[in-house]
Amino acid sequence: METLDSLNTSTVTDLCILRSLGQVAFETAWELQRQLLQQHLAQPAQPDVLLLLEHPPTYTLGQGADLQFLKFDLTTPPAAVYRIERGGEVTYHCPGQLVAYPLLNLRRHRQDLHWYLRQLEEVIIRAIAIYGLHGERIKGLTGVWVDGYKVAAIGIKVSRWITMHGFALNICPDLSGFDEIVPCGIANRPVGSLQQFIPQISFEQVQHTVAQCFADVFQLQLCQQRSALSRAVS
Repeated sequence: METLDSLNTSTVTDLCILRSLGQVAFETAWELQRQLLQQHLAQPAQPDVLLLLEHPPTYTLGQGADLQFLKFDLTTPPAAVYRIERGGEVTYHCPGQLVAYPLLNLRRHRQDLHWYLRQLEEVIIRAIAIYGLHGERIKGLTGVWVDGYKVAAIGIKVSRWITMHGFALNICPDLSGFDEIVPCGIANRPVGSLQQFIPQISFEQVQHTVAQCFADVFQLQLCQQRSALSRAVS
């Protein structure tokens, strides 16, 4: 994987800038996505971007999410709560869960949201297969399951074919926060993590694997940008 400083980006048409940000407050990452979206809308030739990170305990609701899927009182929530512009119902983020926010210009890929969702699922399926796990799709639902447990949730927003938000893969999180909601509005399918199948699984290694699988699925050349978040947001 090359670094941004070593690459002449003007000669690369399939470039994707990778930013591995560590643990980031949801609001900070949300603002970064919005800034990047505006940059891409203003200058569509900019390369695609993939943000990989973790969040502290946070609940997010899609723009049309139903509050009936919350089991807590919004006046005294167990963690921060945000209603955001992605599709889907309520979900939970916490450390040990890998969050991927791709900002892709689908005009350079395929202008088809169903295709894009299936491609995000394919990234996860390929990545966990490397660890011997069989990821499954369920007809009519979005996400990836292993042995009946939902290990990855997906929720996106697309503006003029530029994507925001993305997917969350449970690698080794404390899943107890999911007990406070009906995850994704699906009451009859439990949430799980890769750790319950592979106890010694490495978060860092899975993150690297996901990045490589993302590049393969979307046929992109990853370019690591080594910069502090404060600089990335500026």
